[in-house]
Amino acid sequence: MITKNVEKYSGLPFRKGTARFVVFSNLFFIYVFLPANLVLYFAVKNLRLRNIIMVLFSLTFYAWGEPVCVGLLLFTALVNWGLGFAVAEHRQAAPEKAKGALVLAVVVDLALLMLFKYSGFLVDNLNALLGAEIPNPGLTLPIGISFYTFQIISYMADVYRGQVQCQRSFLKFLMYVTMYHQLVAGPIVRYEWIAKEIDDRPVIPAEIWNGVCRFCVGLTKKVVMANGAGALASRYLDEDFSKVSSLGALFGILMFALQIYYDFSAYSDMAIGMGRIFGFHYLENFNYPYISTSITDFWRRWHISLSTFFRDYVYIPLGGKYCHQIRNILIVWLLTGLWHGASWNFVFWGGFYGLFLILEKRFLLRRLEKCPKAVGWLYSTVIVLIGWALFYFTDTARLFAFFGALFGGGVSDPALWITIQNNLFWIILSVVFCAPVLPKIKSLAAARCPNGDTSVLVPVQAVCCCGMLLICTALLVGQSYNPFLYYRF
Repeated sequence: MITKNVEKYSGLPFRKGTARFVVFSNLFFIYVFLPANLVLYFAVKNLRLRNIIMVLFSLTFYAWGEPVCVGLLLFTALVNWGLGFAVAEHRQAAPEKAKGALVLAVVVDLALLMLFKYSGFLVDNLNALLGAEIPNPGLTLPIGISFYTFQIISYMADVYRGQVQCQRSFLKFLMYVTMYHQLVAGPIVRYEWIAKEIDDRPVIPAEIWNGVCRFCVGLTKKVVMANGAGALASRYLDEDFSKVSSLGALFGILMFALQIYYDFSAYSDMAIGMGRIFGFHYLENFNYPYISTSITDFWRRWHISLSTFFRDYVYIPLGGKYCHQIRNILIVWLLTGLWHGASWNFVFWGGFYGLFLILEKRFLLRRLEKCPKAVGWLYSTVIVLIGWALFYFTDTARLFAFFGALFGGGVSDPALWITIQNNLFWIILSVVFCAPVLPKIKSLAAARCPNGDTSVLVPVQAVCCCGMLLICTALLVGQSYNPFLYYRF
């Protein structure tokens, strides 16, 4: 279950009740909630009944940790469903009315996001700036509000552009908004990607099996890789930095880099896997970002659904590369930083990446392309690690103390070497699987199948999945540290 350690990584206050939240890497979810959903879903043949079951399980999943905020989720869905009708009805005959409905929907969506996520941040900064004593509203942050808000906005914008037809069934629209596979931590799923599957999704055994395998891989990445890296990162990044060596600080931020990658990509793997089991095909959200050779390349590989959202719904409408490109990049990346949390360190983090992306657009990328790939990889890795330090530390004093330890803490650290030796196999494994090793293994195995029949691999996959599930179950029985970092956004 989520523990108060989440507070250290999110920059957001921990809330009572969050510890009850059902995460995917939770024994109750794996052995009770998901099997119950599968049994009831496949026990009926009628698509409408299946949709009702999906909605009920999704709302139950959300209500498990957010019983009060279910009402807000339902209100947001109802308002946008209704305004979607208005946009579609007037798009051709009365474009101004359609635009007004779109603007109203976006204003409502962003106002709710601002109210719950940023009101306390704004009040605190106004008090500091003006010397005032405005009470902080202290509102509870609904889990996943950043994800489902952007998902709904993408739907409204696509209806306005004529890229999709508005969904006339509230049940189907509610299912699109609330599906628990990706409701609270993404990926951000656009309506056009699954519109056909909302109306018709056949049961295909091979797809179900692929989904099961993908879920097991994601679960293993989370429980084995992410949780292990998180425990080591906390040991070095949450200490008194006057006692941390340079190598210790470097090791700590490297472990956090592994943790956040495996944590978030694992969630995306599990979401994609579960979606496939139920007949939905979500697009990939990660493409091995730590093999990037530039920051531009990194953000084409990391959190792809968020990057493409800002590209298609903010950057391009502002003019993209054709009109005020530098301004557009800065706006997008300051918004990207704020999207991750109501704290100045996230703003700095977004601005930091915006600066390097501008430099690459102007001249740096052309020079990197002429260098050996190892040079580009080293440059990208250094920038990303500095970025993760900005992301991790919400306290500026702690951030400067970290950099002080990193660049001036000494290199003698016998305890660190013992830690590395004790975890050497796991560390090597975690680093290796940051590269596309699994796809290459699958490709080689498929190439050896007689007549290209990959069904012969199913028994091997079944053994691997059972082994991963057993290992994860054994680890989860004794683990108290099991947060999903991106639930806080």
